[in-house]
Amino acid sequence: MNFAPLMFISHGSPMFAIDSGLAEKQLAKQSTHFDHIQAIIVISAHWITQGNYITTIEHPEVLYDFRGFPQALYELQYPALGSSVIASKVITLLRDNGIECKADNDRGWDHGVWIPLRHLRPAGDKPVIQVSLNVDYSVDNLQQLGEILKQLRRQNIAIICSGSVTHNLYELRMTHDLVADYAQGFQDWVREAIIKNDITAIKHPETSNFYRQSHPSSDHYLPLIIALAASEPNEQVHVLKSPILHHTISMESYIWGM
Repeated sequence: MNFAPLMFISHGSPMFAIDSGLAEKQLAKQSTHFDHIQAIIVISAHWITQGNYITTIEHPEVLYDFRGFPQALYELQYPALGSSVIASKVITLLRDNGIECKADNDRGWDHGVWIPLRHLRPAGDKPVIQVSLNVDYSVDNLQQLGEILKQLRRQNIAIICSGSVTHNLYELRMTHDLVADYAQGFQDWVREAIIKNDITAIKHPETSNFYRQSHPSSDHYLPLIIALAASEPNEQVHVLKSPILHHTISMESYIWGM
């Protein structure tokens, strides 16, 4: 059986939208894997809710949910549409599996959605539906959500979980020449766990000595649990290696089903 692609994307700073680098090139190379899919489901670290919400809007706006960046960033658009039909399919799937969820017909796409998609699928030719990140969910709940969403991959619907392997903004620097030891250490730890398909380790990153410094808050890490749970047993993962930027921000991503 063929499965639609599954990705975890480290989406980095909003400047990722206009700064050319290896991470951008790595995403662009994956575009052909999405040629024949029906739609893309995105779970972003920047839509955190109490409860589960799914976008049903057909013509979402781009959200500029950041401040203090060059004007060029605020002029960018992403031309993809939403899909109430696919959104209804997601809502039905979740409800049929005992997960309460609600439709959201107003929200546009935060930068954890549209910025990586500009590199991955620049034409915006696939419908995009966003699923919120439930702040009340335990790591077991997140695993369950990923395992349920996995069924959509069998229906030719791709899944992208957007966050960051490391995300310490408190120690961020403007230059890229020096990498924090803890960021490198945690990136290496995550990569090994992902390659081994070790969901227990990924659910409990506190077992790594580098987690707390790499993630002062957990929001950008949690989508990774959903991503690994949405992979198939023994499914090969491809690591999209990229340098750690700004001292603490990993740009490493992962793709399954290519």
